[in-house]
Amino acid sequence: MAQPSEKEAFKPTASRLSKESRRQQLLDTALVIIRKEGADRLTLGHLATRAGVSKPITYEHFSTRLGLLTALYKLLDEQQLQALQEALTRVQDNLRDTADVLATAYIHCAVDTGGELHAVRAALAGSEEMGAVQQELLAGYVQLFSATLAPHSSLLPAALHRCCVGLVGAGEALCALMLSGQSSEQEAAIAFSALIRGGLSVSSQS
Repeated sequence: MAQPSEKEAFKPTASRLSKESRRQQLLDTALVIIRKEGADRLTLGHLATRAGVSKPITYEHFSTRLGLLTALYKLLDEQQLQALQEALTRVQDNLRDTADVLATAYIHCAVDTGGELHAVRAALAGSEEMGAVQQELLAGYVQLFSATLAPHSSLLPAALHRCCVGLVGAGEALCALMLSGQSSEQEAAIAFSALIRGGLSVSSQS
């Protein structure tokens, strides 16, 4: 997925932008700040300076630093979900191929946004907003897993949903393991694919 370059994000923006375009420009600039300077340097004042706008503009869009971080987390997650959905257009008819594509794409998305997403998540850790946002976004992944795996499962919808809640949790744990250097991307994807296939098999027999 395309990420804003430092030159693009920090270029002067004297011309008026629509509210939506300005918000996107600020988010792009914030991501570059995180990548180049670290999440601790990301404040609304510093963002205004780097984006070439007045400080009230950043407050108008995000109100607080927490609001900015939450918006960034949602943006990065949306990019990750879109990449996963694109990968799933190539899903085959059998469970093994479907599980392989789903697992490989899910793990790779964590690599693709790993640096920024990890930094934003760490900055949000412990906040009430983080808990609520994470639950909302994880629910989207559970829904996607359920829809993707339904053709390969004999489970009733409620049981499949519970199974996918567990699978998404396992995927998050494997992503964290990989990002900490304790597993390669390939090893994590292979393990996740096996868990997806095994999870459906065990659940179908119970």
